[in-house]
Amino acid sequence: MGARSSQSRGPGLNKSDGHLLEYFRNTFGAGGGGTNFFPPPPSGHTATGGVISDYSEGSDVYRAHVFTSSGTFQVTKVGTFGATVEYLVIAGGGGGGAEGSQRGGGGGAGGYRTNVPAPIGPGNHTTTVAFPVTAGPTTYTVTIGAGGAQGNSGQGFDGADSVFGTITSNGGGGGGQGSQDSPPANEGRPGGSGGGGGSTSSGSAVEPGGSTTAVTTPSPWPGPSTQGFAGGQGEHAAGSWAAGGGGGGAGEAGKAGTNPNTNSSHGGDGLSNLIAGPTNTGVGVANPASPGRWFAGGGAGIHFSPGTGTGGAGGGGSTSYPGNGDNGVSGTGGGGASGAQGGRGGSGIVIVRYKIAELGGTAKATGGSISFAGGKTIHTFLSSGDFNNTSGSSITNANFLVVGGGGGGAAMNLSADGAAAGGAGGVVTSDDGGSGGGVATPGPAKQSLITISTGPTTVVVGGGGAGAVSPGAAGYGSISKFGNPIIASGGGYGNLGSGNGGAGGSGGGSSGGSGAGTGGGGNTWTPDAPGHPGSAPNQGNPGGDNGPNFGSGGGGGFTAVGSDSPSDSGGPGGAGFDSNITGISTGYAGGGGGGAAGPYRGSYSGGTATHGGGAGAPSNGVNAPTYQGGHGRANSGGGGGGGGGSNSPESVYPSLVPDGISGGSGGSGIVVISYPT
Repeated sequence: MGARSSQSRGPGLNKSDGHLLEYFRNTFGAGGGGTNFFPPPPSGHTATGGVISDYSEGSDVYRAHVFTSSGTFQVTKVGTFGATVEYLVIAGGGGGGAEGSQRGGGGGAGGYRTNVPAPIGPGNHTTTVAFPVTAGPTTYTVTIGAGGAQGNSGQGFDGADSVFGTITSNGGGGGGQGSQDSPPANEGRPGGSGGGGGSTSSGSAVEPGGSTTAVTTPSPWPGPSTQGFAGGQGEHAAGSWAAGGGGGGAGEAGKAGTNPNTNSSHGGDGLSNLIAGPTNTGVGVANPASPGRWFAGGGAGIHFSPGTGTGGAGGGGSTSYPGNGDNGVSGTGGGGASGAQGGRGGSGIVIVRYKIAELGGTAKATGGSISFAGGKTIHTFLSSGDFNNTSGSSITNANFLVVGGGGGGAAMNLSADGAAAGGAGGVVTSDDGGSGGGVATPGPAKQSLITISTGPTTVVVGGGGAGAVSPGAAGYGSISKFGNPIIASGGGYGNLGSGNGGAGGSGGGSSGGSGAGTGGGGNTWTPDAPGHPGSAPNQGNPGGDNGPNFGSGGGGGFTAVGSDSPSDSGGPGGAGFDSNITGISTGYAGGGGGGAAGPYRGSYSGGTATHGGGAGAPSNGVNAPTYQGGHGRANSGGGGGGGGGSNSPESVYPSLVPDGISGGSGGSGIVVISYPT
């Protein structure tokens, strides 16, 4: 080797710098003259879809995409850690059976399928089969199954399937009816997990719980064939007691309804899964007995007093005699509990994750799904929990978005008048004008940025109001809040017949027909708010009226009033707004569309909806294809769509509305906090 020069290699470089450059070239680069001194670092996929959460697990860093509403997952660039992803796919839970003259069964949990290793619990629904992904125009469909409708006077309805690409999890089975009717109405329905059996009044009859549906897709399927467990049997002892069985869960079978009521009627436990991160409190539910976030618990059956039935860990509804059954928790696939009226099943969830090269930032707090975008740390809460500032000092200049649950839409109307839509949940938000925070222009007036003290702050994410089941009433949306100072009202319900739409953050619409009232007022606290019945300034708009026409009014939205019915068609829902506070522009707080008038009046359209609101039911002049109002999108605060006018006898409801609800349910709310990283 020739002698090394001691002359400068360029401006600012001395002899020792030259030796160092030569070392890097020889060690990392392409020899003399090479310009790439270091090998390119490993990278994860570049992908879109859902709510993004970044977190570390040991020495690995992951990115999770959380879907609580349907959409698509798309990879635009495949990373260097392998062209695969991991998934958790949970379907909607089954609805709880009605109590009737005896005791009904709990709804089964939605099917649970994953390729993430070692979920906590005894269930084995995990495969080691990788899920391959490709970049480019290919998109992977994500369908979030809705929870099954409650049994109003009969069996609970099955939950709907959830899908990620080729992976399908089946909806939970509905709980059996508690009555004197003969089987199969008393039997639990089969599903991802089976519904609990109801009880009859005849002798010592035993009614079986529903079985779990075997996994067959994709075919041939080399993984486990199970996705849940069976429901517990219902039982009746002549002249003494009756008990419905608990719905099956992802982790165990539902408990049989037996006497004495020790551990009877309980829903089967679900399973824990850390796919969205070990500290992510924005998904699933907590189980004090075990770490992690839990999913897919079975709903409780109902037993004679004192007979309190507990939903399985993982979001199953609970119940006690007498009373209505609780709903399964949204976003968990939990089964609804039985009761005088059963509870609805919880909607499902899909989570997709993959390893990435580096952590996007350092969080100053825990809670929710944590992600990093535009120099911001973002905490997105899809369900209630705590935001815990662990940094040791106050977090300043924090941006926030708090949206209440949307109101439910009214049921189809036997007078053939359109049924009105629910209003959007109220909105309280700030805008710091930066990337990763704030609302799009034009948008609502901004609130001031906030300072968050050390320690925990309570976060409540409001549920959407129930869509009405004829002849019942629709429900208000529930409040969302960050601490006590920042509270968003729920949305008002859509009205059926005479009277006004419900008032709320945004008001519900009024029914079609000559005897209808007016749309509900906006900027009003719902009954669950501390400020009820006072005003909630700058949170939304009123619902629409019928015109006067036979079509119904649309629900109010955050930036616009619900429209009056333009004819016998339903009025459009009021517009919400777009926010990029999560780093992805997303629509929130749109009102539901009003339902159209009944078919003998002619062919009319349901009211349209935007920003998460559900569309109103149409009429085609002969046989309406559905009298079902569209559901508000989960975690949008959108109002539920109104049902269509029917003029059909009540005996044909099941054939007209297969899932039992003719008014759309409101979308659940959301809470998002972002601050400089």
